[in-house]
Amino acid sequence: LGDPLYPTDFLYSRQIVALMPLLVRDRPGTAIAMAVGIIGGLSLLVYGWRLWRRRVPALSHKGRLARLALTVPLLAFFVSIMDYATFSWTRDRLQIIPIMWDQKENYASNGFALAFALNVPMAHVSAPAGYSDKAMAAIDRPGVTATMPAEKPDIIVVMSESFWDPTKLPGVTITPDPIPNVRALRSGYMFSPEFGGMTANIEFEALTGFSNAFLPAGSIPYQQYVRRPTPSLATFLKSEGYRARAIHPGTNWFWNRGAVYADFGFNDFKSEETLPPMQKRGPLASDASMTDEIIREADASADPVFFFAVSLQNHGPYEPHRYYNPTHKVQAPISQWARESLLSYTEGSSDADRGLERLIEWAKKRERPTVIAFFGDHLPPLGPVYVETGFMKDNVAPRKEPADQMLQHHQTPLVIWSNRTGPAEDMGAVSPAFLPYHILTTAGISHPYYTGFLGQMRERYRVVDRNLLLTPTGEAVPDWARQKNVDPAIDSFRLLQYDMMFGKRRAAPDFFPETVDKLGPHTS
Repeated sequence: LGDPLYPTDFLYSRQIVALMPLLVRDRPGTAIAMAVGIIGGLSLLVYGWRLWRRRVPALSHKGRLARLALTVPLLAFFVSIMDYATFSWTRDRLQIIPIMWDQKENYASNGFALAFALNVPMAHVSAPAGYSDKAMAAIDRPGVTATMPAEKPDIIVVMSESFWDPTKLPGVTITPDPIPNVRALRSGYMFSPEFGGMTANIEFEALTGFSNAFLPAGSIPYQQYVRRPTPSLATFLKSEGYRARAIHPGTNWFWNRGAVYADFGFNDFKSEETLPPMQKRGPLASDASMTDEIIREADASADPVFFFAVSLQNHGPYEPHRYYNPTHKVQAPISQWARESLLSYTEGSSDADRGLERLIEWAKKRERPTVIAFFGDHLPPLGPVYVETGFMKDNVAPRKEPADQMLQHHQTPLVIWSNRTGPAEDMGAVSPAFLPYHILTTAGISHPYYTGFLGQMRERYRVVDRNLLLTPTGEAVPDWARQKNVDPAIDSFRLLQYDMMFGKRRAAPDFFPETVDKLGPHTS
């Protein structure tokens, strides 16, 4: 409710029909009004069609050909603009901008027909080949149950906007080191499925343990597919007595987070609309203010807490002179504009690093066990800086590259730390879908899917991307989805994800027992 009409909405007719008895029982007046409205609307359509047939003469063959000649180019036009994930000459010439991060604005700016067409490619996710009761029953059950340590640890996950190590740029020297704390504590790298944006897709993997690799290219699950309660870390931890909280100092409608977090099972979501006034650093809410809020709420909670925090301060674009008091110097043989833009980004990265340092120092003094995970969602959209330094040939990374280039252009620093055991080590580069496994394992928590199934998958692969599989030993399998023979473990991963997101949820009792009898319709 309150959302535009998506092509995917037509896929939920069965859920609507299933809800009708509840509507009739709880709101009989509304049900009667709906029935009258539907019957009246259909009657008007039939009457209008019959009236049109009587008054409008039948078309001649020439008339039909003329209309066909007009219709076919229009259809071709719509087809040429529908895939917003690829460049469209037509869209570019007509200055049609797909605003996929804000669907309300997308529909308002582009109009219903264009916005609806842009969403069509993602409307349907087909069942994987062989999806059936038998196939789901054949998936190995890991034999892991949900267990908690005697003292439940607080779990704080910070997804830091565009956090990356800018010293990786060729020929660039930055003084002092902008990210000394992350560098000292780094557990490994997070392999982002995106570049320079699309934050919601990284969130989706990190919170659910599912993978964008099994969804249509260019899709955004937060916008198109999370339309009913969906298993997540929040769902599980809340079932174990945690208070599951999300924090983002931006607006709650961005990426549809308000509705999605509710469907993920969070107890609450504090955003710009509900957070106390946040001090700004540059034009956006500061990382320091967000860190203050995390510490304040964690200290005030008697129950164990699971925080998922998404920062905002270092969001692009990185205009020169963003901060009036820079604390770093950038030396590089690039244009002044590019150097100043990189300095703006560097200052934001340094602030994020200091935010992690504050969380670590605070947690060291706590009696309650505390686990902190910190990672960047994707490389920053630095554009010309990449080209001028020779880091990349273009402003953005291509979707398909050799494995070494993909790692260079998609991995961001990852820290998983406990005030009992210190930082996790030697994780290598991992997909965000595996973060639940590493976070819960560090916390001493087990779960049939998040540590059981994902733990088995992690023994075979540490990166599962639509264009690349990467084994723990670093062996790359590019374009795996085009191969005739796909690893049965990947097939099981795909089947489980489809079953829980779109299917009959046959796997819920064995893999997501906390969701049994609790999964219902999308209510946000």
